Amino acid sequence: MEPSSLSGLPAGVGEALEAEGVAELYPPQEAAVDAGVTDGESLVAAVPTASGKTLIAELAMLSSVERGGKALYIVPLRALASEKKAEFERWEDHGVTVGVSTGNYDSDGEWLASRDVIVATSEKVDSLIRNGAPWIDDLTCVVSDEVHLVDDSHRGPTLEVTLAKLRKVNPGLQTVALSATVGNADVIADWLDAELVESDWRPIALRTGVHFGNAINFDDGSQREVPVERGEDQTARLVADALDTEEDGQGGSSLVFVNSRRNAESSARKLTDVTGPRLTGEERDRLRELAEEIRGVSDTDTSEDLADAVERGSAFHHAGLASEHRSLVEDAFRDRLIKCVSATPTLAAGVNTPARRVIVRDWRRYDGEFGGMKPLDVLEVHQMCGRAGRPGLDPYGEAVLLANSADTREELFDRYVWAEAEPVRSKLAAEPALRTHVLATVASGFAATRDGLLSFLDNTLYATQTDDEGRLAAVTDTVLDYLDVNGFVERDRDGGSEGLAATGIGHTVSRLYLDPMSAAEILDGLRTVPDGADDGGAGDFVPADGAAPGPDADADDAGFTTYTRANGDGNEPAETTESDAGDGPAVTPLGLYHLVSRTPDTYQLYLKSGDREEYTEVCYEREAELLGDTPSEYEDVRFEDWLAALKTGRLLEDWANEVDEDRIAERYGVGPGDIRGKVDTAEWLLRAAETLARDVEGIDGDVVVQVREARKRLEYGVREELLDLAGVRNVGRKRARRLYEAGIESRADLREADKAVVLGALRGRERTAERILENAGREDPSLDGVDPDSSASAAATAGADADGDGDGQASLGDFG
Repeated sequence: MEPSSLSGLPAGVGEALEAEGVAELYPPQEAAVDAGVTDGESLVAAVPTASGKTLIAELAMLSSVERGGKALYIVPLRALASEKKAEFERWEDHGVTVGVSTGNYDSDGEWLASRDVIVATSEKVDSLIRNGAPWIDDLTCVVSDEVHLVDDSHRGPTLEVTLAKLRKVNPGLQTVALSATVGNADVIADWLDAELVESDWRPIALRTGVHFGNAINFDDGSQREVPVERGEDQTARLVADALDTEEDGQGGSSLVFVNSRRNAESSARKLTDVTGPRLTGEERDRLRELAEEIRGVSDTDTSEDLADAVERGSAFHHAGLASEHRSLVEDAFRDRLIKCVSATPTLAAGVNTPARRVIVRDWRRYDGEFGGMKPLDVLEVHQMCGRAGRPGLDPYGEAVLLANSADTREELFDRYVWAEAEPVRSKLAAEPALRTHVLATVASGFAATRDGLLSFLDNTLYATQTDDEGRLAAVTDTVLDYLDVNGFVERDRDGGSEGLAATGIGHTVSRLYLDPMSAAEILDGLRTVPDGADDGGAGDFVPADGAAPGPDADADDAGFTTYTRANGDGNEPAETTESDAGDGPAVTPLGLYHLVSRTPDTYQLYLKSGDREEYTEVCYEREAELLGDTPSEYEDVRFEDWLAALKTGRLLEDWANEVDEDRIAERYGVGPGDIRGKVDTAEWLLRAAETLARDVEGIDGDVVVQVREARKRLEYGVREELLDLAGVRNVGRKRARRLYEAGIESRADLREADKAVVLGALRGRERTAERILENAGREDPSLDGVDPDSSASAAATAGADADGDGDGQASLGDFG
């Protein structure tokens, strides 16, 4: 079937596809057309990676737009949203507009009403529904990519409920669900009232096998000799073999899946011995430039280690990397510049990064609940294997698991190679999932009675799958009791059917996209602050030794900065003001950071060996700042959770006190991506706390101001005195400190200051300085003929580099 023969698409789309090289539709695509995907019929496409699932989605969306409708494409990850938007934008030449939305959970995304195709994460779509986005009613087609993730206990319930709401709002909605690996695709199709297109066809042959001894034994009965010498690493030998086997004049790249971040970094480092000697001179030059770009993203050891590996053609990929790191690695790998990537399994479910050979080195992963190393699910391993083979680049794909004995080889064939993926199962009927979705369902007007709520939940995958009809009702009643007790819903038990309505604060919590338990925790903490507990100076800490404010000016021997009030002696915990004494805690940044770190919406840092003693001491030293009652040490689980939140809060405090990113990473054993993730989550929760503090009676008005300041300090990663400067676009935390130390203390100063002083403070970087002056509103930002003031440069360096930060590398804050 030729694309140009298809009807119902915008003019020229079929011919454009043929110009891209799509001479004929793949068999699964043709089956989708036969099933009515271009005629508005719902469809579940369960076909392998690289078999054309995205084009099936495009055909559905484009035909829907041609009929005058609007289409929504739901993705599991923000990075994937950006990738898909870029991919779909080529249809703008045919009159189809595209938009993407992934953040700002308290926004209705009104501007998206003007777009024909919208790409968003499931969480964002859920929040848009909660905030009453009017264009939701206009949707005629929704595509759910990676629909098997309904099985995920964290994200699955949101996708499941969101699809149920969209289908209720739009009864004739065309629903297209895509997945490469679903063990029970027929159940998904039954739930969505959709036709099923199921196929194992691939445009590139995929052979899956196990390497043991000196050969790979494949599932088709073939064998490939890959001898491993005594003392030689099995993975390294397989990577070398792929690189040395040329097809179309080029060797093949490899993806190596391991079970931890540390193993990914270690593997990438070792594999440089394989990739480095096989680089051409041109590749070495390009990789050297790429490595410098990577170093510029972050000044952490992780960034440096990644750059060192990339210079020699290898890389690692895990969630601890900054998003810029991951994008640079992915792009260079797709371009065949990086020859091998060692990754945790998160890459398997993410962006498009195929390789000629996929090596599943680790098929077990530590699981605390399991009590040790647990075998990976079949579905997860199949996702990894599906990355093998790049259409248009490789003539075949190979997926290889590693065995160290004949028995293990047989086990791997039985467990993974021959096995079918597990059936996906709804995770909705659990209190943490239902808490937020029950409140949102009531607040959004989808249910006004208990019976109506249960009727709505009957449209979920859980209801399709369950044999225990009473379980969902029982869990729902438990959740309603919780929401009622905490003042989020009102229940009218008069009459035959119990009425339900969200309270004012319940509506706010739903709109803010908070877990109701997070909202309850935040409200309880803020209510412990007495009227007048803070005079506006709370949280204005300086180093205990009286040193001038500056990045990490007073790091103690334990690797932490000790703070006290400006009148403290450095040996006592933070003093309380007269109004604090006996009434409750003062509002300080640490208190607020600890508060939001206690919520279920935050992934706390783990307490490692020795941390309990360390943070117990910090807890009692700074207990006056913590909002809420500290659990007894004898309440082991609660006290450990309290300390883990305190450790997380201290990381946030360090960031807001301008501690260098590399020191934070080393201090807490995290990567730059973890730091950014913690900061972003806390900033979102503090923004929600600010709204709650304004809307709820019984919370002192000064608290709103303190919450806002703590949030802004996190946003920019600066102390209080730099907030105005750091708010200027392109300034960031380090440049703000340098400008401040050179005597430029505000946005207004930037508009009036001597240009030579500005240029000196910014290390003579003329283009950067001009952009900053323009963004600050300077009438004439040009620096033509201006020489940097050497004294300003010296002053900026002396102040900003007091802790050794003199390398000029950027930090996350520089991109704010």
